[in-house]
Amino acid sequence: MANIKSQKKRNRTNEKARQRNKAVRSALKTAIKKVDAAVTAGDRDAALAAAQDASRALDKAASKGVIHPNQAANRKSGIMGRVNGLDA
Repeated sequence: MANIKSQKKRNRTNEKARQRNKAVRSALKTAIKKVDAAVTAGDRDAALAAAQDASRALDKAASKGVIHPNQAANRKSGIMGRVNGLDA
């Protein structure tokens, strides 16, 4: 445990940020699972709508610094690849 006042405050703010980031990451996983469920069901319209929601969530997470922007781009690419594969 820290003895220095500024470090105690830093520990508190780090914990708040960790909880916030955890919530954002969890929401991302849920959004991506919705896309995968729609793709598995073969419902193109639902998959496309879920992909747009997931894409927006990924962009927001990247802008907040929760995930790296390149990771967001790679995940969006993978999601859209699965959705577009429904036509084939």
